[in-house]
Amino acid sequence: MTIEWRYTVEQDLGILSVAGFLGPDAVRRFSGAIGWVVGRGSGPVIVDLTGLRGWSTEGQLAITEAAQHLTAAGRSLELAAIPAHGLLVPDSGSPPIPVHADLPHALAAHSTRHGERPEGRHEWRTTGWPPAVDAGE
Repeated sequence: MTIEWRYTVEQDLGILSVAGFLGPDAVRRFSGAIGWVVGRGSGPVIVDLTGLRGWSTEGQLAITEAAQHLTAAGRSLELAAIPAHGLLVPDSGSPPIPVHADLPHALAAHSTRHGERPEGRHEWRTTGWPPAVDAGE
């Protein structure tokens, strides 16, 4: 089983939404998505795990490696809605990874004056991105 992803850029904030199971079979695809993210946008990247059914140890390690990759590119990584049954425990060499309860809380942490989000939006996604995940927006 693999994952599907969608990447949205809103001014200086990137949102990488991931759906499926982030296990050994999906790590390469996730790493490819992170490579895509590094080449587009600027500023922090929120990895929205609302559509994630779970993750393995390899998946958690992929998150840690993504944080390192983004830090090397001058960007930071934050998580929203981590799976309840798995805690991310980065190794001591990892940059700090802020964790938010859900995407609205993560976005609120980056809101501009008066709670408004900046204008300008660009979006890319895998062809298998589930339409039901978009319904909550």
